[in-house]
Amino acid sequence: MSSRLHIAAADPIPAQAGIGLRAGHYADFGLAPQRVAWIEVHPENYMCAGGPQHRVLGAARACCPVSFHGVGLSLGGAARPDKAHLARLAELIRRYEPSLFSEHLAWSIEDGRFLNDLLPLPYTKEALERLVSHVDEIQDYLGRHMLIENPSLYLSFEGNETDEPALLTELVRRTGCGLLLDVNNVFVSATNCGFDPRGYLARYPLAAIEEIHLAGYRAEIDADGVEVLIDTHNDLISDPVWALYRHVINQTGPRPTLIEWDQDLPAWDVLLGEAARADDIMRTEVLHAAE
Repeated sequence: MSSRLHIAAADPIPAQAGIGLRAGHYADFGLAPQRVAWIEVHPENYMCAGGPQHRVLGAARACCPVSFHGVGLSLGGAARPDKAHLARLAELIRRYEPSLFSEHLAWSIEDGRFLNDLLPLPYTKEALERLVSHVDEIQDYLGRHMLIENPSLYLSFEGNETDEPALLTELVRRTGCGLLLDVNNVFVSATNCGFDPRGYLARYPLAAIEEIHLAGYRAEIDADGVEVLIDTHNDLISDPVWALYRHVINQTGPRPTLIEWDQDLPAWDVLLGEAARADDIMRTEVLHAAE
């Protein structure tokens, strides 16, 4: 395990629900920022010298904690993390001091080309060694702890040598990273790949969870007439995902929980309502635990 210190954020994120801030809601957020406990942004959207997005993010950071959720480091790719990308990320982290920084258990770069998608990787010893190396390099470069998010899956590899919970457990042990549990991704992957989501969570290293994501999915029928769930982030959180979230919170206690909505943005109050529902679940589970 890495000897890297877990650097405590000066402005820690509360164990409440936050909202992913997208450009379409900049004005709504600016009118009443106090209605949101915390926000999360993709740092890649701010890798520029200036502009309105920096004015908004600077104002947001002044009034609430911020989390960075990266999409461009290609942790599972064959190549080492891109130094130019890391340098831009490090500058943003220095500028805004996000309370949390996370990335995906996926790859998205091949031969220097960014593929604009988060692609799955086989769960093998070779893939684990590569992940450990890349996570260590990124954490050492940034000088801080990072979280890794479980992916949404649409297939499984025949050559898998372990499962996702076991791989993540070993990644945490060897690098000292934390985890971002995307509950929607667990449900989507379980449905598509035919495993029990609660059985998955029984093997998942719950103690390493520092943030949770909730989002909506879309159901489609494939060419064989089989229902496939697509992690679209463009709809309300489904009842089965809420039930799975309650199951998680019952075991972990409250955790910072993000409402993720990236496409077909709804009215701002819809996101606030989803956040309120997550907060209510966390409060309810705390009360049940105290009884």
